[in-house]
Amino acid sequence: MPRLKYASVVRVVVILGLFCLWLQIMLSASGGGMYRDGEELMNSNDTSEQVLALVPPELHKYLTVHPKNSSVNSTERAVSKNLTEIRKAIQRSNEAQYIYNEDIYGPVQNDTIIIAIQVHTRLTYLRHLIVSLAQARDIERTLLVFSHDYYNEEINSLVRSIDFTKVMQIFYPYSIQTHPNEFPGLDPNDCPRDVKMQQAIKLKCINALHPDLHGHYREAKYTQTKHHWWWKANRIFNQLECTTNHTGMVVFLEEDHYVAEDFIYMLNLLRATADRSCPQCEIISLGTYLKTYQYHANGDKRKKQMTLNYIQQVRMANEERRKRQDTQWNFQVYPNLYGNTQKVDITPWHSSMHNMGFGFNRSVWHNIMEIQEQFCAYDDYNWDYSLLHLSQNRKNQEKFKVIMSKGPRVFHIGECGIHHKKSNCNASSVISKVQKLLQNAKPYLFPGSVTATVTAGGAKHNKKLTKGNGGWGDIRDQELCTNMTRIGREQRRYNYYA
Repeated sequence: MPRLKYASVVRVVVILGLFCLWLQIMLSASGGGMYRDGEELMNSNDTSEQVLALVPPELHKYLTVHPKNSSVNSTERAVSKNLTEIRKAIQRSNEAQYIYNEDIYGPVQNDTIIIAIQVHTRLTYLRHLIVSLAQARDIERTLLVFSHDYYNEEINSLVRSIDFTKVMQIFYPYSIQTHPNEFPGLDPNDCPRDVKMQQAIKLKCINALHPDLHGHYREAKYTQTKHHWWWKANRIFNQLECTTNHTGMVVFLEEDHYVAEDFIYMLNLLRATADRSCPQCEIISLGTYLKTYQYHANGDKRKKQMTLNYIQQVRMANEERRKRQDTQWNFQVYPNLYGNTQKVDITPWHSSMHNMGFGFNRSVWHNIMEIQEQFCAYDDYNWDYSLLHLSQNRKNQEKFKVIMSKGPRVFHIGECGIHHKKSNCNASSVISKVQKLLQNAKPYLFPGSVTATVTAGGAKHNKKLTKGNGGWGDIRDQELCTNMTRIGREQRRYNYYA
């Protein structure tokens, strides 16, 4: 009998030990890499034959995956011990301000369109964004600025292989990758997110006195996105030598966007329309998150004929379809309602509706700089809501106005990432649907003209932000954000070797 009891005790101890080991592995994964699960699945996706069939053969090179480095995260594990080298490489690159293909396409002019692309680790999406950019008319007249918060040789090789226009890489120098165990990364002495303030004070963790407005403490993986966006904008407008006298448009894209072939044409057309019809329009927006698009002239007349009941029915039907096909990217292009003239709206800028493929020039940036402290002090980890807060608090000025096309030219194809935690992230399926949408709309791209309609915006446009979404209560984040605006113009160093 004692032997049986002893065996039972040993069995229990072994089981508890295995459980503790499993729990430790899971906790370490959640602290360092679980938020990238979707990205790992997405990066492992092969480009389907259906997608390749709609890509010109000469652009297949941008979709080629090299087996030895098929996953960004496998490279991360290989170079995790070389942070010193990564930091030096980032510093060299940022100091050099090297412009690839400048010898072919000429130097940056004061009116050159600059396309700023924020890049993390979603390599598959980035490949398809590059393919879409390569097919855009007049792309050779632009400067692509890829802004990275993750240093990876496969991503670098892809970006540097671009041969259809000028390219620059800039690297956010305060990333989690380069500061894994210290601020702005996760310091071991940082307070746990959900600990109460009284308990945090007892723990004597670093940021105990600075929770956010919801009582939570900072999470580095979320604060990084706002830091990166703000650093990138400051870098382009205030620090690069090639933008010293730049007065043209800067368009903001992300790695999981996809552009239509006439997006540059539409940018110029909307800018010309704004100059004539809306001089106070500061922002141009080329994208939307809606899944029903209008590339036609009579959309507003049709809308006026719709009863409220019909609109509600459409919304209910769309919601039911979304529930049934939660993982699918649905779209619709209104049939038989196209024309050579397309409608655009002039309306108050709203972060969640006009933050994709949007752009502005230096004069707007100067307006932002005048009240930049409101961006950095606002307790919201989202850069776009922070910009909305700034827009709503301009002294003696109206909110930013945006001119936007009802038929979008920039699309969101990201199904995976920080804010998208689907377990079946099929990049090819989404990309294929965007390609088909653009095929359907192809006869109506490059419109001869647009007609603008001024709207006051709905309740969502005009609702005053009373408080942010939190995640930005730590005084260290606010100070880092503010310090980014204090770096002056830097000259290029020509002794850089890629």
